[in-house]
Amino acid sequence: MTDKKLKKKYYRALTIAGSDSGGGAGIQADLKTFSANGCYAMSVITALTAQNTLGVTAIHPVPVAFVRQQIEAVLGDIGADAVKIGMLFSPELIRCVAEELARFKVEEIVLDPVMVATSGDKLLQDDAVEALKTELLPMATLITPNLPEAGVLLGHEITSPDQVASAARQLTGLGCPDILIKGGHFADGASDDLLYLGEEERIVVLPGVRIPTRNTHGTGCTLSSAIAAFMARNHTVEEAVCLGKEYITAAIAAGADYVIGKGHGPVHHFHEFF
Repeated sequence: MTDKKLKKKYYRALTIAGSDSGGGAGIQADLKTFSANGCYAMSVITALTAQNTLGVTAIHPVPVAFVRQQIEAVLGDIGADAVKIGMLFSPELIRCVAEELARFKVEEIVLDPVMVATSGDKLLQDDAVEALKTELLPMATLITPNLPEAGVLLGHEITSPDQVASAARQLTGLGCPDILIKGGHFADGASDDLLYLGEEERIVVLPGVRIPTRNTHGTGCTLSSAIAAFMARNHTVEEAVCLGKEYITAAIAAGADYVIGKGHGPVHHFHEFF
């Protein structure tokens, strides 16, 4: 076959995140989500976790120099139409990722500021928060914090739905133009998310009904990677967020009745296929 006949191109999505040995979150969830949503999936592993549905029992950070080599290998050859960033763990690692994404001029970046696992286990060092705010947030196209993570980034808690819009506007002050605050931590039964489009100064509320299930492991990873997949496929941020919300809602609903493990099981990433 000649080069002239090789005309097809994949939409390319790269995840930079930690590995979840239990398969429900992190790199594993991202790769499943990219694939389910029509992208060629690539990964840069930042940390290894010993993890299952019950929690995280150990974290082994990948050496920063090796993370840099992974990024160089992928972006130097294949490239990426969008990058999703998850668990970064340390300030040195955050600086490395920021430097490499700048060097390769990556334009579409979805940053999920992973700080705490669904189980409550801490995934980000205290001194890494400031590096995240100063090094990576200004480079991101969209950040997707949940309520506790948004509170950490702002330095104060968000205690009521009335405060979410104001919090999103404040977060744009850290340099990222668009903010998606996930509302699933409120105890009122709703799971409404709020998207703030900074350049337009426009708010989009994405309503959500809470689905009764204990299988919520990896929901944040899955949503952010779904958004990145749709951005890689040339959707606008607003379109990608809406499509990503539809995908995660369907994945939670489809996985609600499954039993896997003894704790918080995963969502059904391939619900459209089986």
